[in-house]
Amino acid sequence: MVISCAVRWYFRFQLSLRDIEELLFERGIVVSYETVRRWCEKFGSGFAHRVKCPRRKPGSTWHLDEMFVRLRGEPYVMWRAVDEHCAELDILLQKRRDMAAAKRFFKRVLRSCPVPRKIVTDQLRSYPVAKSRIPALATVKHVFVEAAARVNNRAEHSHQPTRERERRLRGFRNPKRTQAFLSSFGPIRQHFALKRHLLRASFYRKQLAQRFDAWHRFTEPARGPSAS
Repeated sequence: MVISCAVRWYFRFQLSLRDIEELLFERGIVVSYETVRRWCEKFGSGFAHRVKCPRRKPGSTWHLDEMFVRLRGEPYVMWRAVDEHCAELDILLQKRRDMAAAKRFFKRVLRSCPVPRKIVTDQLRSYPVAKSRIPALATVKHVFVEAAARVNNRAEHSHQPTRERERRLRGFRNPKRTQAFLSSFGPIRQHFALKRHLLRASFYRKQLAQRFDAWHRFTEPARGPSAS
């Protein structure tokens, strides 16, 4: 229960490892922030995978976008795909923004999602070239949008939580750890981040309670004493 709670806090809220150490200490649980970090690294990806599996089938439209992040001063490109419901499909951190990188990302998304009906991207020329070289996507409708016009809102807005988290962590550092963190951050955060402004308060609480029940089932294996 402690591990499940600590991992959920870290990926759901804008909390540092030391913040979680303090919150646990307030509840009579003495652990170091390094222990919390190891819990997140060990269990985060597994929890994210279990959360992601039972959710509804991905939508038929992919919205793809990329943004630049700096790791110890070096520029990297973070590729993200979401569906028309704003559910994150996949994310990949790469050094380049060329055709090979776009092709690698397309193949990665296809491993976990069915072939879409439509793909929406900005006007980066790497997308159509990479798409044409993947047989499963070659005939899929491709819609281009003006990046400057901010009309690819689903993909662009999906970057906002990552930017907020990046500022809270004072920047990302290690590429491998950043990829692992972002792969867990999206599914776990979205599992609890309901569209509250669209729901009545009673229905929102009911939905949130169901999400908590599901989370407790997903994280059951980590509750035993051997997990710590």
